[in-house]
Amino acid sequence: MREYLLTLCVTVAVTYLLTGPVRKFAIASGAMPEIRARDVHREPTPRLGGIAMFGGLCAGLLVADHLENLNGVFELSNEPRALLSGAALIWIVGVLDDKFEIDALIKLGAQMIAAGVMVMQGLTILFIPIPGVGTVSLTQWQGNLLTVALVVITINAVNFVDGLDGLAAGMVGIAAAAFFMYAYRIWYGYGIEAAAPATLFAAILLGMCVGFLPHNMHPARIFMGDSGSMLIGLVLAASAISITGQVDPDALALFAGGERNATHAMLPVFIPLLLPLTIIAIPMTDLILAIVRRTWKGQSPFAADRGHLHHRLLEIGHSHSRAVLIMYFWSALISFGTVAYSVHSTSMWIVLGIVALSAVGLLLLLLPRFTPRAPRWAERLVPPRYRHAERAAEAAARAATGQEPVRTPVAAGVSGVNGATAVGPRSRFPDRRKAGSAS
Repeated sequence: MREYLLTLCVTVAVTYLLTGPVRKFAIASGAMPEIRARDVHREPTPRLGGIAMFGGLCAGLLVADHLENLNGVFELSNEPRALLSGAALIWIVGVLDDKFEIDALIKLGAQMIAAGVMVMQGLTILFIPIPGVGTVSLTQWQGNLLTVALVVITINAVNFVDGLDGLAAGMVGIAAAAFFMYAYRIWYGYGIEAAAPATLFAAILLGMCVGFLPHNMHPARIFMGDSGSMLIGLVLAASAISITGQVDPDALALFAGGERNATHAMLPVFIPLLLPLTIIAIPMTDLILAIVRRTWKGQSPFAADRGHLHHRLLEIGHSHSRAVLIMYFWSALISFGTVAYSVHSTSMWIVLGIVALSAVGLLLLLLPRFTPRAPRWAERLVPPRYRHAERAAEAAARAATGQEPVRTPVAAGVSGVNGATAVGPRSRFPDRRKAGSAS
């Protein structure tokens, strides 16, 4: 554990320290895209944060290679080299996109090539555990195609959710923390060395996200851009593929009472990690809804819009920070709930706890719909949004005739309501076109 913590700390430190110089480089190189109609930030912000995150990845792998208890991962497995090769390729494409805006189809092709590079070096799914059947071996083509599909889906899911300050880095960091706990349990608790690469990847991914978050929290000083979102998506996919497709349930037979029982014991996490639907459940949901929504409108699935989950949270009245925290909450509930269920799948308390926390999450989600109203005798002392509708309209009418200062009621979801200041221009940029917008 100490070696993993040291690797984590080094990754955090390198990523954090590199982000400042990278921000200055991004500003100097002009990597500050125009503010688009779907954006929620109010002034041009530099991208290329993925450069610092890639530096953290390289530093974490370098330190782990020189640690006594972790260098065996590099000697016995080619997976770290496969990860670094695929990450370097997707990172280069991301950097070019942050600067020159590459076409979506070209990026998709680059994602498939990066996944193919990892497959060629051995990071692929070899078999799938199926309940009641046991281990099902895959042919080489089946494993390769499934691996490429998982990498591409995960990369785009993370990329789609990168729409608010600190959202993608925080959600992937939460997923990486849960994944690390799961992988470490398999590696240390069961003594399965094949789980060591996935444990290392999860620790490094967590360090990349934690190191970048202080610079990316609202109001963000720098964005990770596609160079960062595609990079962390690929690392997350590589972790899932490493432990799902290469840890044989037969190795758990001594502890679980046979291959079929071992598969049943690991089912709560094996299948979700394989597809990956629990570790990145929120980004995956957003990805599917975006594709359905755009296709239904006759648009390209890659067409940008303001219909993502985080945009909807802002529209119903949540502030920028509250919307991010709500997404954090659901990501943590799904990720850590799945890990807890995999450890004690027979405990009813875990299920009840997850249900109770889900109810709390729904209450927080709908909180702007239940805006408290002040008593009639105190309505003149509170902002218009806390007054009854007829009183608010009356106050607006008096304000229009000059009887009192203008205090027009504002609808939920508009800038300034419930702290939702992420939408709307600042006074220093009264016209977005003056900030360089083409919209």
